[in-house]
Amino acid sequence: MRQDDLQVTAKPFEIPKRILWEAWKRVAANKGAPGVDKESIQAFQEKLGPKLYKLWNRMSSGSYHPAPVRQVLIPKGDGQFRPLGIPTVGDRVAQMAVKMILEPRLERLFHASSFGYRPRRGAHQAVMQTRRNCWRYDWVVDLDMKAFFDTIDHDLLMKAVEKHVPELWIRLYIRRWLKAPLIQEDGAQVDRDRGTPQGGVISPILANLFLHYAFDAWMARTFPHLPFERYADDVVCHCRTKEEAETLLTTLHHRMSECRLELHPDKTKVVYCKDGRRKGGHPHTRFDFLGFSFHARTVQDKQGNLFTGFNPGVSRKSLKRIHETLRRMNINRATWADLRQLADWLNPMVRGWVTYYGKFYPQPLARALVKIDLRLGRWARNKYKRLRGHKRRSWAWVKKVRTAQPTLFAHWEFVYSKKAG
Repeated sequence: MRQDDLQVTAKPFEIPKRILWEAWKRVAANKGAPGVDKESIQAFQEKLGPKLYKLWNRMSSGSYHPAPVRQVLIPKGDGQFRPLGIPTVGDRVAQMAVKMILEPRLERLFHASSFGYRPRRGAHQAVMQTRRNCWRYDWVVDLDMKAFFDTIDHDLLMKAVEKHVPELWIRLYIRRWLKAPLIQEDGAQVDRDRGTPQGGVISPILANLFLHYAFDAWMARTFPHLPFERYADDVVCHCRTKEEAETLLTTLHHRMSECRLELHPDKTKVVYCKDGRRKGGHPHTRFDFLGFSFHARTVQDKQGNLFTGFNPGVSRKSLKRIHETLRRMNINRATWADLRQLADWLNPMVRGWVTYYGKFYPQPLARALVKIDLRLGRWARNKYKRLRGHKRRSWAWVKKVRTAQPTLFAHWEFVYSKKAG
């Protein structure tokens, strides 16, 4: 073969085959629903070799174009819906490969108070830092970015990408992923000129990069004396005085407008962290952050003394979602199951709630979960003829089972422990 022939057949982009294999393993571990092509993880795996080779070949040659993104509307619990965009399995593999390249590079750039979608960081760390700062600072600016993921400006985002990504193929495919149309649940196709769909593998790191420049770096430069916590587009800033908080909020409105974002007019507010030692009043003395509500609560110090502190606990919205989930399960009608089957059905979900919401001020969560016993009592009355029509007898029966098998249901371990009591 002549040298000229080699130049013609060479791939314009050098993409290691190994990275697609590693990306596939992560996508497969994350599972997830099919995209617009209805191809599942399992179906993709059945022809894994040819599928990955075809994807690598297209990406290396520059002929790779992502499929449209399937939109799914997830109920938020307040009558509204959160739109998620589900790429195809192959597109998720391609996005994961790029994420694996960019993540270590951008981790060195990101701010220490950015907690969302980053390795070895999470919501509990953000909540703990928020709690500490609420003790030190009297005022909070609670920011809510209106439809952030749907309104990210593509040109501004690509400027940030180009600053840190010299690889032309990564720039090319990020822009194509951003432009990929949405297929709505009714089958209608929507072209996109802004935003990055929640649900995409690459979306969280792109969102963090955008907000690093739109908020984190700007905040550190403009208000270096004011701490903050950011988890994706959820942001809390801390101020010493009301005047300082109002000045910050006014400046932030201008800054977000510069970045072609908008703060939600009703959900963005200045909050007074009122507790037992802080006097005076304010229209807002509580705020929600990452499923927790921060407000004055009665707590106990190490010496056993009670005082009123400003602390996080499971929010009302989160409790409402828990109650609605339990109601939809209709436990009292599940007479097909025995107690062990009921426990196997309930426990994974309850353990998730306990692990997340039980971390801080567990009493409100314990009061909510103890009501599962009332549902178990109704289940017992429907299941066993001898208990029908006898509420007290059925509750006594549940208590007897709990005494004999205290770890059968996950909420029993939590509700009746010293920590939650």
